[in-house]
Amino acid sequence: MAVSPPVCDFGWPAPGFTLPGTDGRTYSLEELRGPKGTLVMFICNHCPYVLAVLDRILRDACDLQTLGIGVVAISANDAAAYPTDSFENMQRMAREKDFPFPYLHDASQEVARAYDAACTPDFFGFDAGLGLQYRGRLDASRREAAPEGTRRDLFEAMKQVAETGTGPQEQVPSMGCSIKWKAA
Repeated sequence: MAVSPPVCDFGWPAPGFTLPGTDGRTYSLEELRGPKGTLVMFICNHCPYVLAVLDRILRDACDLQTLGIGVVAISANDAAAYPTDSFENMQRMAREKDFPFPYLHDASQEVARAYDAACTPDFFGFDAGLGLQYRGRLDASRREAAPEGTRRDLFEAMKQVAETGTGPQEQVPSMGCSIKWKAA
């Protein structure tokens, strides 16, 4: 079942975190933040919504980094229930796809809960001061990639954040698979 997150709560402060990356390093939000903004993405290895647009996510991440936007992806899914989302498989995907950003593992799911992440993919675009300015979709893709030439909603929003410090007032929520929470 597809899930959509809530709309942007402008100015909401990014919760800090320190998580292990697939490259063997540990990263904090403070060291990942960019001088003009930061994009925190919740993704995973198995979600068809993520897989349909992964190449576009990688393209947009590279383009945003050139604008001074720090980029990070986090997987928080229950790997016991979804083995494709295990840390080892995250490492393999990051290596095979040559991720241009750290891919972090939130095994405790505390970071995903702090962000109130709802789905994969779920995009959180922050300004230079780590205030939320964008919580919307990558583009018009759903379970299948939208046609080439589709408006790059995430890229355009974060470009605006980099240039002006504020995100667009009109935002379309992302859509994807629900975060796979561990049983309580």
